[in-house]
This record gives sequence, C-alpha cells and structure tokens, in this order.
Amino acid sequence: MTTLAETGLPITRRRPRIDGWTVAALGIAAATTLPVLVVAASVLFPAGDAWAHLASTVLGDYVLNTVWLVLGVAALTFTIGVATAWLVTMCTFPGRRVLEWALILPLAMPAYAVAYTYAEVLDYAGSVQSWLRASFGWGRADYWFPEVRSVGGAVLMLGLVLYPYVYMLARAAFLSQSVCLLEISRTLGSGPWRTFLRVGLPMARPAIVTGIVLALMETVGDYGVVQHFSVSTFSTGIFRTWYGLGNLTAATQLAAALLAVVFLLSALERFARGGAAYHHTSTRYRPLPAFALRGPKRFAAITACGLPLLLGFLVPAGLLTLWAVQTAPRVLNERFWGYVLNSVVVAGLAAFLAVAVALVLAFAARLRPGAVTTWASRVSTLGYAVPGAVVAVGVMIPFGWFDNTLDSWMRDHVGISTGLLLSGTLAAMLFAYVVRFLAISFNAVESGMTKITPNMDRAARSLGAGPWSALRRIHTPLLRGSLLTAAVLVFVDTMKELPATLILRPFNFDTLAIRTFEIASDERLAEAASYALSIVIAGLLPVILLSAAIARSRPGQS
Repeated sequence: MTTLAETGLPITRRRPRIDGWTVAALGIAAATTLPVLVVAASVLFPAGDAWAHLASTVLGDYVLNTVWLVLGVAALTFTIGVATAWLVTMCTFPGRRVLEWALILPLAMPAYAVAYTYAEVLDYAGSVQSWLRASFGWGRADYWFPEVRSVGGAVLMLGLVLYPYVYMLARAAFLSQSVCLLEISRTLGSGPWRTFLRVGLPMARPAIVTGIVLALMETVGDYGVVQHFSVSTFSTGIFRTWYGLGNLTAATQLAAALLAVVFLLSALERFARGGAAYHHTSTRYRPLPAFALRGPKRFAAITACGLPLLLGFLVPAGLLTLWAVQTAPRVLNERFWGYVLNSVVVAGLAAFLAVAVALVLAFAARLRPGAVTTWASRVSTLGYAVPGAVVAVGVMIPFGWFDNTLDSWMRDHVGISTGLLLSGTLAAMLFAYVVRFLAISFNAVESGMTKITPNMDRAARSLGAGPWSALRRIHTPLLRGSLLTAAVLVFVDTMKELPATLILRPFNFDTLAIRTFEIASDERLAEAASYALSIVIAGLLPVILLSAAIARSRPGQS
C-alpha cells in the first residue's frame, strides 16, 4: 500500500479554525479568569508592614480556625450526607419517601440565616438559657452550656446547611450502583451495614469526595457565619485588613492565600479520586434491593434522617416564620419592598447574563469542538470554586484602576469627571456574579445541548442557516427547559451571596442579604427574620426540582 508521503504530495495538517465563536469563547475565558489572575499576582507586590502586623497578631488564628473549620465540616458533612443517602436509598422505613427529597431542603437556607437563628436561641441571653435560669434559679456560674459563638458552633451551622452537597452526590452514586453486586453481598450473608462498608461506600467514594470538597469550598469562603460567631478566618481577615487597616494590597494577598486553600482542596479531591470510575456492565436495570428495617433499627433510621432535616431546616425556618409574623407590622414597609426589588432585579440580571454567556460558550464548544474551546469552557467555569470575597477583590482592583485612569484622562483632556463608571455601579456586582456562578449555568446548558442531535445542525446548514440563526431558531427553543433551570439556580445563589455583595455594592444600594447581615449584626435578629425568610422562600423551588431530578437519575426510572 502506498502512503501519502511516498507519493510526494504535500501533507496538509488541519489547523484549529479561529472564527467569531472561538474568539468569543476565548474572550469569555479571559474575562472570567481576570479576577483570579489579579488576586494571584498580588503576591508580587510589597504590602508594607501589614504582613508583619498580621503575622504577630491574628494570622495564626486565621490559619488555625480555617483548618479546624475544614476538618470539622468535612467530618460532619460526610457523616450526615453519606448515612442519610444510604438509608433512604437502600432501606425501607416509615417516612422514607418524604425524607429522600426533604433532606435537600437545608440547601435553600443561607448559612448565615441559620447561624443568626441559633445564636438568638442559644446565646446566654437567648430563650433556652433564659428559661433554664428562670426555671432552676441558676446564675451564670451555676451551670455549663456549650458556647454557640465558637469554632464548634460555626462547624455545626455550616455542616447542617452544607451536608446536602454530600447527600445529593452520594445518593446519585448509590442509585446508579449495580444490583448484581448488592445482591451478591446479600446472598453471602451481609446485612445493610456490612454491604454499605464493603460494597456501597467504596463504589461511591469519588462522588462522596467531590461532595465534601464542594462543601469545604463553601466553608472556606463563608463570611456571614464566622463573622457573626466572632471566628477569625481568612474571609473575615480580608474585610478587616481592607476596611480596618486600609491596606488593599495585604487584603488581596490574604485573598490569594484563601485562593491557594481552595486550589489545594481541588487538588486533594482529584488525588483522592484518582482514576476511579465505575460503569454499568448491563443494560437491564432493576429496582435496587431494599433492606426492611424493623424495631429499634427503624427508629434509629428515622432519627438519623429526621434530625439533620429538623435542625438544618425545620427549626430555623419555623423560628424565622414566627419572628417574621411578630415583626411584620414594623418591618414590611416600603423600604422592605425596595430591598426585595433590588434583590430580584440584581439576581434576575445576573441570571440572564450568566445564562447568555453560558449559551455562547456551550454553543461555541459544540460548533467548534477542539482543544481551544474545551480549554476555554473549563477555564471559564473555575469561578465557582473561588470564594465570593476573592472574586470581589479581584474585580474591584482592575475596575477601580480603569475608573481612575479614565477619570484622570477625562479631567486632563475634556475637563469633566466620569466618576466610578464600573466599580461604583451595578456593573462590578453583575460581573462578579457571572464569574462566580457561570459554572452552574454552563453545566445546565451544556447538559441540555448534548441531548440535541447533531443532525439538527446539519439540517440547518443544508437549509442555508448560519450558526447564529441556528442558535436562535433551533437550539434556544429546544434548550428552554435547561435555560430556565440554569437561570433559576443562578438567581437563587445570587440572592444568597453575601461577601461579594458587601464589597461591590454601590452606595445606598442594599439587598435582602445585606439587610439580613446588617440587622443581625446589630443583634436585632427577630427583625432580620423577614429578610432571611424571603431568601429561603426563593430557594425552595429549585431545591425541590433538584431532588426530583436525583430521584430520576437511575437508568430505567421514568
């Protein structure tokens, strides 16, 4: 056989095609990675005496408290998430059908709202300790009560809200496991506990580790809980260094340290997962074997699954509702509805922009598959792993530089001041939200895009439709469900976002999250209930839809 080289004909290599869609994907990747690059580059600049001051005073507390938070939340979310996922998936007991979707409800609760609620109830002046002193005649030194405003309290609050990350992924992994292996385990005499340890848990390890890492990324980036509980971490240090010491460079370098922690967690997740992957070896799918629990085991399962739901959602939601009703006459005024309008407008704009950018990015990857668009899509979605405070610092620096440079030039050449066009308006907030939540919208849009057959694209081209026309007239209508899902998820996360909003909000512009934080900081927790409850209500619908999607995730389910 004669090869092409032997014929003497020139060999042409296919080069990546660079067109408008590829350029758009690269532009999105460059824009969304700008805040991360700015924060990472801050380590190259001197911060004066601030670092020496931090190292001699609070830096040790930042490191130690962050480590304890990470270890504590990892242990708590693993225990609650994995145990509840296994019980509702593989065992039968009263209430299982309700619990399997209700266990995700704490995800709708902002962690800071749960912290404010329990602080109001469990503090020294709270209702529980006040009742104990009144009932038994105790004084301060007559009894011991766990301190809620502590590292342990912060671990408990974050664990109760973040365990659904582990629960969702672990449950999805358990639902997809092989019936054959589970039945073999049962025929060899293994009960639920031994089957869980020897078969279920090892097979679900990659999903469980991923869920724990997601929870830990939220933990290291949290500001509301740790600030209210007076726990010094890198997140609180960024605010104190910036606003307290007035040193933006040192604050940015603290953000870089926090960013390094996040990337370390990501690396540990990939290392722990390794090359583990589990696939179905059969196309026949049967219902999973169910272990019928009886007697004390049934009661233990109900308690194990009901307690996280009770503490993580029912108790705080019930208390918030009670306080909201009590304070409604003086809280539900024109200002309150103004905050609601601000939150809805900002969250709506962020959802629209994130979905639009995700649609362009996903369509570019579909239209021009290759290393360039694949790399662009992966880089563009790194923002979800970056804490809100880090993104905000990374946005404020380049936006502030642009505003100052433009204002100086306009003053010198035109004689007018442009002011803070970007850093002082909603533009900075919206850009930070898109960077932070683009991964959510992109995953939803890309998932829907993969279900559209390539024959649609070929038919559109044969009829003379260009890429833009095909996207507008074919793909967008077919992706309506995925686009709506992405928009709702981004909307809810934007409503809850606190650190980035605190840093980037324009003057005299408050949202529900900001007002909840400010009123709670003044220890007027009952008055903050209506604001916090509004955020919770906004998050319930997508959480319920997400639970339904997980229940249908096993092949063969309707």
